Amino acid sequence: MTTPLPPAGSLRRPPGVEAEPFGDSALMLRIADEDAEARRAGARRLRDILLDVRPYGVLNLVSGAESLLVEFDCLAVSHGQLAQTIRLAVAGMGLQDAGPVAGAKDLVVPMVVSGEFSPDLPGVAQELGLSQEATLSALTSSVLTINLLAAAMAPMMAGVNFPGQVSRCAEPRTDVPPGSVMVAGTSAIIQPFPGPSGWKVIGRTPLTICDIHEDPATSYRPGDRVRFEIIPESRWAELEGRFLRPAHQQEGGRHGTDA
Repeated sequence: MTTPLPPAGSLRRPPGVEAEPFGDSALMLRIADEDAEARRAGARRLRDILLDVRPYGVLNLVSGAESLLVEFDCLAVSHGQLAQTIRLAVAGMGLQDAGPVAGAKDLVVPMVVSGEFSPDLPGVAQELGLSQEATLSALTSSVLTINLLAAAMAPMMAGVNFPGQVSRCAEPRTDVPPGSVMVAGTSAIIQPFPGPSGWKVIGRTPLTICDIHEDPATSYRPGDRVRFEIIPESRWAELEGRFLRPAHQQEGGRHGTDA
């Protein structure tokens, strides 16, 4: 049974933070702001605050692109009590001027662009009203932020400098190869393992981005920054299978095209 949240009353509630019941034992947190980046940054900041404070009764946090689902023990705390605790924590620690996520890393992802690896690039360029070269330039000139880890630890990234929104495939593919670099809206994602996807494929990286033999299995987490770098297909064999690591740990320096 869900119950509406009580009014905050005299709580010093930061403007723009919304909390609403999500079933019997979860709260959905969002930032009410017209700016998409502010909503995404706020959701990441909320996650960091709750990981730091660890309110009583909280069992799990599930990040969304612009939201945070807080799962809790409904026998230990109510929706209203947890909402008040969260609002107090946010009021004390603040959402504004949070700066980059503590320990955020920079990653450079090399990608190969060809007919086989980029089946949707012509259509994406046409949809945006750009040439294929300008479309790729918009991607590689962007510094993307990982908002969340989707299915199979796929890094979902926001901040591609496209002049418009890219639609999803009318018919999703049933088997997208691992390493595929895909876009939708103004976001990008990398396919860690073979599987279905409705995002549009515009390139592929030779690197392995998720490896269960590594500890941890991925070198990235929400808040990390990513840049894409186009490399010639001749470098595929050289880089194939290497584990994606932060830029400062990559063997041989940058993966970019040789001068």
